[in-house]
Amino acid sequence: MVLKLKWFTVALGLISIIGYSQSKKPVIPKTYVAAKTKTPIVIDGDESDASWSKADWTDLFEDIENGVKPKYATKVKMLWDETNFYILAKMEEPHVWANLKQRDTIIFYNNDFEVFVDPDNDTFNYYELEINALNTAWDLFLTKPYRESDIVVANDWNIPGLKSAVKVNGTLNNPNDTDEGWVLEMAIPWAAYKTTFFDQNVPVDKFWRVNFSRVNWQHSIKKGTYERKKDAQGKFLPEYNWVWSPMGVINMHEPEKWGYVYFSSKDEKDTFKIPQDEKVKWELYTLYRAQKGYFEKHKTWAKSIEDLTKTNITVDGKILKPTIENHSSGYNILVKSPFSNTTYVIRQDGKIITK
Repeated sequence: MVLKLKWFTVALGLISIIGYSQSKKPVIPKTYVAAKTKTPIVIDGDESDASWSKADWTDLFEDIENGVKPKYATKVKMLWDETNFYILAKMEEPHVWANLKQRDTIIFYNNDFEVFVDPDNDTFNYYELEINALNTAWDLFLTKPYRESDIVVANDWNIPGLKSAVKVNGTLNNPNDTDEGWVLEMAIPWAAYKTTFFDQNVPVDKFWRVNFSRVNWQHSIKKGTYERKKDAQGKFLPEYNWVWSPMGVINMHEPEKWGYVYFSSKDEKDTFKIPQDEKVKWELYTLYRAQKGYFEKHKTWAKSIEDLTKTNITVDGKILKPTIENHSSGYNILVKSPFSNTTYVIRQDGKIITK
């Protein structure tokens, strides 16, 4: 939920992106192999569908920033067919509550579950979906991450054909009992992610960049109604952000750190290994973020790699030799992959291209 639309007046208190602070511990994206289901899944919020029994759970979610084990467990299953990307999220929660009923309102003001998808893995033109325990959705399209000043956020974009359902294992909005939690089941049509009418974008035996976030608030109960808890000064206490693939900072909007979901067409169990060139790109994004920090401090772009790092950059035992090209509107950082001999270029706006 972190760093939302600029034209909403919201008290976020989570502006780590402003200083481009980054985790000192390397962030390694998680991976998941989504199997193909031969039978369409009934979207009713019930995890007992036979197709789900054949899918593996992800690792349990962890704190977005520091890997600390969350107070309540969260896990996900994924499947796909020619029409939909299926997601099943199971959340442990002793107090299931929600009060936002209008679509495209700020759903993370309730406890929610969030889906982030970047189909072409370039950190541009990606998608976000948030749903609360009332099954109220907020879906939006972002042209770039929030770190870029010319980002456009389409809040009025809706996922055509989205199906979702919630099952509460307990009673919703009842503070007089203890719940087990809630299950969210959804089917997102591939067509929602098409860039052109004729785009054949079903990712058969390909990977997309995906991440999931769960926002959980401390609450208080007043006159039998749940609400977000406030401190002694009347300010809302900060929320918890629990994620599938770690970010290292309190910011979901760094798509280069999201997990890898591989959509296998095999009938038997399949495996997926992150390509080595992806690791090369990770290092380019590290240099890109360092350039952001350098510019913030010096009001000019660094002209050499040595201005950004004093240590050798290695991937799987191979030393990378990046270079910087400065130009009138910014810079390019180039590196030749020792694995594929492909030259990758990251621009000042964070987009990676091949040369």
